[in-house]
Parts: sequence; C-alpha cells; structure tokens
Amino acid sequence: MLLQVENLHVHYGAIHALQGISFHLEQGEIVTLIGANGAGKSTTLKTICGLLRPTAGAVYFRGQDITRLPAHKIVSLGISQVPEGRRIFAPLTVRENLEMGAYTRSDRREIAESMERVFASFPRLKERLDQLGGTLSGGEQQMLAMGRGLMSRPELLLLDEPSMGLAPILVEEIFRIIREINQQGTSILLVEQNAHMALSVANRGYVLETGRIVLEGTAAELRDNAQVRAAYLGG
Repeated sequence: MLLQVENLHVHYGAIHALQGISFHLEQGEIVTLIGANGAGKSTTLKTICGLLRPTAGAVYFRGQDITRLPAHKIVSLGISQVPEGRRIFAPLTVRENLEMGAYTRSDRREIAESMERVFASFPRLKERLDQLGGTLSGGEQQMLAMGRGLMSRPELLLLDEPSMGLAPILVEEIFRIIREINQQGTSILLVEQNAHMALSVANRGYVLETGRIVLEGTAAELRDNAQVRAAYLGG
C-alpha cells in the first residue's frame, strides 16, 4: 500500500475539521476525494504533505509513519502537492518556477531530464520558458503548477482542485494530462469539486461530508449511487 491514512483528526482552533477519516491508496491508482466546500478535502491534502499537524491519527507512506515529518522531508520521500489556486511564483519565469519544484534535488542532469518529461506532458510550457508566471493564462498557470509538482519526481501527486476557474475545454485537457501522468507511473490523490470529471479518471473515490467519510467505492459505484448523483452529479 502506497498511502494509508488512519483515524485522522484535525482542528482549526475550536473547529473539528477532520473527524477520524481513514482511507488508502495503492501504487498506480488515481483516488479522488469529493465533497462540498468545507468538507475537509483540502485539509486532508495539507495534512498528508506536512503543512498541517493532526490532533490525532496517522499518515503512512510506503509503510513509514510520516505524520510528524516536516513538509520538505515529505517531498524528498516522494509526495508532491499541486495546491488549490495554483500558487505559482508570478514574478519568476516558467523555467524558474519549474526549477523551484526540484529544490530537494541536486543532480543537474536528472533535473534537466525531469524538465523534458514535463515538456512532453505540457508542450505549451516549453514555448513559454522565459515568460513570467504571472503573465500566463489560467490554464497555463495550472499546467505550470502541475509541472512544478512533477519536478521532484513524486511517486504520489496530490492535486487540489485542478479544474478550478478553467473553461470547459481546458478542464478536458487538464484531465487528459492527469490520466497521462498516471499512466506514466505516478499515483494520484485528487481533490476536485467537479465530481463528474473526477470520477471519470479515478479508480476509486471517497465522499467527505463535514470532516467524515460517508461513502466509498469504485468510481463506477459512486457514479451509480443515487446519493452521489443527487448531491454532486446534478441528478
């Protein structure tokens, strides 16, 4: 098992944001967390990658307890996050943004190889290498954020709302690339408001409501579930 989350509790002050969630992800899978705003999806990703400390529970990666490790150590173990809202470095060029994603690595040849792999998935970034990140379109910024996340050569990529704010045609493209990244061997934990798209690429999924997992199953099972259809798939 690549990732195992056990009985995770997270508080923001008096707010009990995660209330004992448990789930897992196998090597090679795309697993999606779906739910309304405030359900705890982003909190889950931030806790896995070391940006938040849980009040109880544990996170295991390849069997190793990573619950208390600092974020940069978690990146060097093979987990990378693409944050909600992209968070690219606007004053830096595309090249510099990508290099920031490789900050835990020192072998220049390997970094150059990783950059070429990113260009294979995102050819548009190669065309804009010397352009400032802040001047890119929303779709290009999302591609840059994903490319930056891939520069550390993660085994597990955490994607937080990759379709947010994008036109439908770009959403299709981003999800095509997500499939491609997964087929090349990267496991993916996907948080996504667009449940229809998320379940179209995922192997399995979990439904979060107010900090608890209320449903789980294969993507097909969740697509066919009346509760999921009514709440997240528009009937």
